Amino acid sequence: MDRRDFLKLAGAAAVAGPLRGQQLMEHPLPVASGAKEISGTVFNLEIAPVTVELAPNRVVSTIGYNGMSPGPLLRMKEGVPVTLNVVNKTDTPEFVHCHGLLIPGDVDGAEEEGTQPVPPHGSRSYQFTPTPAGTRWYHTHAMSMDDLHKGTFTGQFGFLIVEGGANPGRYDQEHYLALRDWEPYFTNQYMDTDDLDPSGPKPEKPAVLDTRPPGLEVASDLYSINDKVLGAGEPIRVKAGERVLFHFLNASAIENRHLALPGHKFNVVALDGNPVPKPAAVNVLMMGPGERIDAWVEMNQPGVWVMGAPEDMVRDNGLGVVVEYANQRRSPQWMPPPQQSAWDYTIFGKAPAGPAPTEHLDMIFEKVPRGAGKFNLFTVNGKPYPHDREFLLKQGTRYRLTFRNRTDDSHPLHLHRHQLELVEIYGKATSGIIKDTIVAPSYGRVMVDFTADQPGPTLFHCHIQHHMDYGFKALLNYA
Repeated sequence: MDRRDFLKLAGAAAVAGPLRGQQLMEHPLPVASGAKEISGTVFNLEIAPVTVELAPNRVVSTIGYNGMSPGPLLRMKEGVPVTLNVVNKTDTPEFVHCHGLLIPGDVDGAEEEGTQPVPPHGSRSYQFTPTPAGTRWYHTHAMSMDDLHKGTFTGQFGFLIVEGGANPGRYDQEHYLALRDWEPYFTNQYMDTDDLDPSGPKPEKPAVLDTRPPGLEVASDLYSINDKVLGAGEPIRVKAGERVLFHFLNASAIENRHLALPGHKFNVVALDGNPVPKPAAVNVLMMGPGERIDAWVEMNQPGVWVMGAPEDMVRDNGLGVVVEYANQRRSPQWMPPPQQSAWDYTIFGKAPAGPAPTEHLDMIFEKVPRGAGKFNLFTVNGKPYPHDREFLLKQGTRYRLTFRNRTDDSHPLHLHRHQLELVEIYGKATSGIIKDTIVAPSYGRVMVDFTADQPGPTLFHCHIQHHMDYGFKALLNYA
């Protein structure tokens, strides 16, 4: 069966009801947790305190959407106008960002672009036409600063799927899995174990390193996939020979994450919701905060397996889910992935083609230890946000944007309301890989091309909440 037929079966017991003249369809998703799906042209979100039972003995209090975290999956059709009604039942202003959509700044969900907040104990409606098709997501875009109970440290996130005309292929099952960390805390311990490839080139590494004591960063020791820690939720039940399509999202506010399924390969077909030029099979996935990967797995190794983080500490603290074959009765098994499993975006690209854009923008990223009191300060081209009229775009012009990461962190970089074509990373040239978020390796250099075709203020930032809040963002304006 294809995906649409599968969802019809999954939604056989759907609950439908009228909403402002529209049909609201809400039914269980075929996932390993109790997530919900809403489809149609009118979507209601309620922001309010929720509790998440990660395990029978571990319940966290946070802020979520519609009484849950993750929030309901929002399914839209490409090119069909929608209305998003948001009710805020908290005491602070809120923003809902539809990540990866090409929509105007005043409804994109970022205060820096001119979106109006949803006031405390108030409401606001947004109208827009969703595009492009693919796996997107939505989340709060409120600042947190030194309050770890705000912004993306809360449970305000969920999948947003924009359906296009293309049939995604034939799959027996489809699952939406969001990687998440909980109960964050401040620390001055070096926590960055998430580098893409420590042996990779470091063209931006300074000749003399800054040896000043670092400021506080954010860490976590509790993780989940969707709303359950490893072993607490229902397993993903499969049969030998099935082809299972996974939509993965790193909904963390803190860390890049890896994921592996022993004995199986992930056949990657899309990055950030956009089909890749060359689908390829890999042993390990890597996603920075904000990134998505669509990949199918051929279920050809009967057993009971743990799909989870390769790092023992992260997996043991919850980042995993059990994959159980039919008629298998045994304890879940884990095996480390093969040694040569470094993540490489370029294997999904094609050979470079065409001349480089004539217009160039450079962004240099640096970290000032304790430059913001007890916290680190991040700068773009030598200064923190804002960058008044520094990055001016000419409408319709194609740009080459070079990211020069002169820090010892791997940063997930997100440009709102535009799509980026990766043209160089790790010193390798490529083309055809279209993304909205890309991880710049520590001391690494990344080049992307984009077309300035979305007039209005456009926010660029690191998708690690703490870095964004303390300077790591810039506003691009159209001349």
